[in-house]
Amino acid sequence: MRLRCGLFLLAVAVAAFVCRFYAPSWRHQVEIRPVGEQIRLYRHATGRVEILPLEEYVVGVVAAEMPATFPLEALKAQAVAARTYALRRILGGGVANRLHPEADLCDDPQHGQAYLDREELKRRWGPLGYYRYYYRVRRAVEETEGLVLTYQGQLIEPVYHASCGGRTESAGEIWQVDLPYLRSVPCPYDTYPEPVEKRSFRITAVERALFPTGGVMPAAGGGKPFTMELVRVTPSGRPKEVVVNGVAFRATEVRERLGLKSSRFTWRIEGDRLCFTTIGYGHGVGLCQYGAKGMAAHGYNFRQILTHYYSGVKVTKYLGV
Repeated sequence: MRLRCGLFLLAVAVAAFVCRFYAPSWRHQVEIRPVGEQIRLYRHATGRVEILPLEEYVVGVVAAEMPATFPLEALKAQAVAARTYALRRILGGGVANRLHPEADLCDDPQHGQAYLDREELKRRWGPLGYYRYYYRVRRAVEETEGLVLTYQGQLIEPVYHASCGGRTESAGEIWQVDLPYLRSVPCPYDTYPEPVEKRSFRITAVERALFPTGGVMPAAGGGKPFTMELVRVTPSGRPKEVVVNGVAFRATEVRERLGLKSSRFTWRIEGDRLCFTTIGYGHGVGLCQYGAKGMAAHGYNFRQILTHYYSGVKVTKYLGV
């Protein structure tokens, strides 16, 4: 199952939202008004826009984003987050889809949320697995029908990821855009089966990835030794800024350019190679999916899971349902 990785465009959406959220007119309680219950979804495989009922769309997102074998309460938490994400983009004044202006959302997880329709799920799960898993996911969606996450009366930006590695990160530490409900919280039940990954790169490959335009003379090409130094760390212990060959980079940028699983990484230089050790999977902000699985296994319900990962939020009924 595909789980959440770092989403650059989602970070841009968060940045756009925070500007509106802190404008004076947004400081008061605002009613969430119904604007319809259909999603215009751009399908990359066909290049067409499909019109889907909101709840049907949420089923397809949960099935694509979280393993159907997860505890029901974790699936419910994912359903509420997915529904909130979608409604933020179809409500008036929400987040525009600049890549596909004719649609509200698309099915590319690099742009937002993944989505699989029934035929795609049958191919993924097989005939027997489909009937076992589809209706389990559907139950999670139906038992949370219409529920969304709000902060001070507004729909939140419910970002999520696969595994935080023990503690989530604040949005401001990753995207330089702070949101009061996306704070660092402990995650003692993260159950990700492969929390540590080791990867090794030739130093010349690292330099090409970090200096693609050749604007800075790489150490290898200039005869100087390669250097990578830690400058700043986040409160949760992740690197925040590093200096490579005298040039500063955000740790998230290093992660993106090298394709690392997480920005929670350490490194060492071994001869002509740079060796990374990463912990977790994804950007580390918001709902930790494997942490939600662990919380559910320890008896927490979906409301407790959501209010743990999203600080100060309320689980409320959307008025359009």
